[in-house]
Parts: sequence; C-alpha cells; structure tokens
Amino acid sequence: MNRDSRAELYRRLRAANPSPTTELHFSSPFELLVAVVLSAQATDVGVNKAMARLFPVANTPQAILALGEAGLRDFIKTLGLYQTKAKNVIGLCQRLIDLHDGQVPHDREALEALPGVGRKTANVVLNTAFGEPTIAVDTHIFRVANRTGLARGKTVRAVEDRLVRVTPAEYARDAHHWLILHGRYVCKARKPECWRCSVIDLCDHRPKTPAPPDLTPPLA
Repeated sequence: MNRDSRAELYRRLRAANPSPTTELHFSSPFELLVAVVLSAQATDVGVNKAMARLFPVANTPQAILALGEAGLRDFIKTLGLYQTKAKNVIGLCQRLIDLHDGQVPHDREALEALPGVGRKTANVVLNTAFGEPTIAVDTHIFRVANRTGLARGKTVRAVEDRLVRVTPAEYARDAHHWLILHGRYVCKARKPECWRCSVIDLCDHRPKTPAPPDLTPPLA
C-alpha cells in the first residue's frame, strides 16, 4: 500500500467515525488502566460488566488495596486469568501509591514498570487517557495491518513501528481506534466481511470474501 492509499484509508475510516474511542468504560486514567490490564484474554463487554460491579465500590488505588486480593477476585472472577490479574492490579495499586502519589503516570517507562502493564497497555493509556499519538497493536490491528498491506510485519513491535512511521500525522491520534474497530467488526479473523468494507479497493487481501447468499441481490 503506497502513501496515497494509506492516507485515503484513514480518511475514509475517519469519515465513517470522526471521534473514535475505546469500547472500555472508564471515567479516569486509573479506571482505564485497570480495565486494560483486565482485558487481556477477555472481551471488552466482559470487562465492562466486571468494572460496572467493581468501580462503584472501589475506583482508586487506595480503595482497591482496601479490598485486598481476595476481595478483588470476587469482582473479576468472570474474567480469564482473574487470579493473576487480581495479583497484578493489587501490585500496581501499591506501586502507584508508593511512587506516584496514587496517580497514573504520563510516562511510558513508569507505566511499563507497573505489574501487569506491558507496551500495549502503556500505549492504550498514553493514547486514550493522555492523547498521545501511540498505536497499541493487538491481534485485530496486527491482522488488519498485514492483511490490507497498510503496515506489514512479522511481530507486533515491527507492525507498531511501521504504523507509527507511515501513518500521516493528522490521523495518528485516532489510528489505533479506527484500526481495532475495523478489525473487530469488518476485517474479522476467520471471514472478513469484504462486501461491506469501506476500503476494499485499497486493500491487498486476496481473494475478497463474497457476500453471503442471503445478502446478494437477485439477478435482474
């Protein structure tokens, strides 16, 4: 995909969704951080349901520490790997209090030093909570970038680095959200819905997936 095609791809995604954002529910950088940590191997819907129970009771590092690890597990036991996640969230809460006055740091190195926080989680927080033009590459974005030809790479980091290089500055702030939503709802893993894709003519994927028979208009 060349430079003009990349710009056109983003232009169309922006036209369809001018103000994209995460589907995780949050009202503070701390709530977002916890939600993203808990979202590993879980759906946003599942995380939102768990957070709807947890956050009214405890939505600060101090309040979650007061629950304790066992208490936190009760709120998140519907999520995969909940025991490890509870341990990590308790650990990151303690570290936020000890090192950052209970506030989520606006700094990659400090974020990645928190238990349970890797590069992808740090990128999400930096982008969504603090407005940084970072691109957090998950399985959806990795697939879309490689399948379309937008930014091919054999590793998550390679795709991230290339996306950062080739994404026009005017689209960098929202690129993460457009690409993840496109991968989640249109450019799906097993059977991409090419027939309703707004960037089908720009995409390198072959062969294109035809519309199901019940969506194909009858011949005249």
